[in-house]
Amino acid sequence: MSVEAAAPPRDRRTPVFVGVAVAAGTALLALVDPHEGGYGFCPMLRLTGWFCPFCGGLRTTHSLATGDLAGAWTANPMLTIALPIVALGWVWWLVRVWRSEPVLRPPAWVWMALGVGLLAFTVLRNLPALAPYLSPV
Repeated sequence: MSVEAAAPPRDRRTPVFVGVAVAAGTALLALVDPHEGGYGFCPMLRLTGWFCPFCGGLRTTHSLATGDLAGAWTANPMLTIALPIVALGWVWWLVRVWRSEPVLRPPAWVWMALGVGLLAFTVLRNLPALAPYLSPV
């Protein structure tokens, strides 16, 4: 009789906990409007005067959570596109873990491209000619 090692159990709790934490944070942002202040400040903006790639992110999340797509776009166009993609990625992660399928890891070039894209967005949103379109209002 042959004894085979059983595959280690999949950790199904991690994507669930991540989803609960993000849902709780999103609910807080939906209820307490960041346009009215009270959430702090951006360290990069305070130290350099430049908008970071995430400046306007709380207002973007609030606007997306309350269905205001135009408001989300004016606060941070990049995050208006990225946050729904990240949400779909989380659903894909949850489904794959729940079905005990292997979780695929993105190749290194994806992370490099993401870094270059964030850097490019940071520079572009701080150029005076593009500031009216890419900077948080």
